[in-house]
Amino acid sequence: MSYEKVAQAAEKVVGTKQTLKALESEQVRELVVAEDADQEVLAKALETARELNVPISYADSMKKLGRACGIDVNAAIVAIKK
Repeated sequence: MSYEKVAQAAEKVVGTKQTLKALESEQVRELVVAEDADQEVLAKALETARELNVPISYADSMKKLGRACGIDVNAAIVAIKK
């Protein structure tokens, strides 16, 4: 399950801007995206991930994804670093 992967990841980046920066510097092993996030906001990060052939998995809830990251706010996107 995506939440377990996120919780167990040694290095991760949370948020659209930080994820995009990590993708552009080719530091990302996998993306986890909340299905209830605004896809327009995530469009550039998702497009970049597809161009770089970074696997994308989906979680059903921004709230649960934030909790899996150990933060008290919702998370739309998380990058698991290499």
